[in-house]
Amino acid sequence: MGENASFWESLIYAHPTCTTWKQEAEGSIYHLASILFVVGFMGGSGFFGLLYVFSLLGLGFLCSSVWAWLDVCAADIFSWNFILFAICFVQFIYVTYQVRSVSFDREFQELYSALFQPLGISLTVYRKIVLCCDAEVVTLEKEHCYAMQGKTPIDKLSLLVSGRIRVTVDGEFLHYIFPLQFLDSPEWDSLRPTEEGIFQVTLTAETDCRYVAWRRKKLYLLFAKHRFISRLFSILIGSDIAEKLYALNDRVHVGKGFRYDIRLPNFYHVSLPETPPVQPSHHLQRGSPRRQPTGVTNCSSFGAH
Repeated sequence: MGENASFWESLIYAHPTCTTWKQEAEGSIYHLASILFVVGFMGGSGFFGLLYVFSLLGLGFLCSSVWAWLDVCAADIFSWNFILFAICFVQFIYVTYQVRSVSFDREFQELYSALFQPLGISLTVYRKIVLCCDAEVVTLEKEHCYAMQGKTPIDKLSLLVSGRIRVTVDGEFLHYIFPLQFLDSPEWDSLRPTEEGIFQVTLTAETDCRYVAWRRKKLYLLFAKHRFISRLFSILIGSDIAEKLYALNDRVHVGKGFRYDIRLPNFYHVSLPETPPVQPSHHLQRGSPRRQPTGVTNCSSFGAH
């Protein structure tokens, strides 16, 4: 304890205290370096935030090196500041390379800005998602079918980028699929990873369309490696299915004067006051919204998109 006390005493009291302070201020280069440090530490996160921080801190350390070389004439101060400047410069080059390596084509960049960026998804995570679909956008010409009822296997998950898809079952129109909506989210949700199935509806391009497609097996491998991406797609697919179900709500009727509300599967809303309420014989089956609920008439199939 005595040795430790003497060490701290020597460290504190060995050097004389500042009895007088310099009257003149340091040069403008020193103050410029301090300003750059203050502004640099106000940077944000992400790639561009790192570029902001390392660029300003690097300039600050460079100014400190010049100040140490010209005004202070201290080799140690100059050396440390110049080393820190070199580190910031190397980091700036590295982050710039990363930003350039995760650049995308125009359609993928627009897709990121519209769908993934508002959710706080970083460019590095989005890059993994894009590479999983081979960074390819598929074209579907007008009146060509993406899937045919009872024939096309469910082997991928697709997201519409542009255009409009018409969904029909047995020739009856259900609704449209618009950009930023999945083409086959109900099929994806209705099957387990090891199961196989076929489409119960027909999807036809109403206009020239462009979409991104992920193969099931490849996407499940991505989910296994990155649980965050799995949860992200689970949320996106669930929201997409909910939108499709609500789009079908006004088309589902049970008898004259009754409207079936998918939010309340145990009740029917009566539009005619004199008509007594009717209790449905079956509840809405759980699973893909394309499955037809038992006892529902005037709608040949319940759901698709």
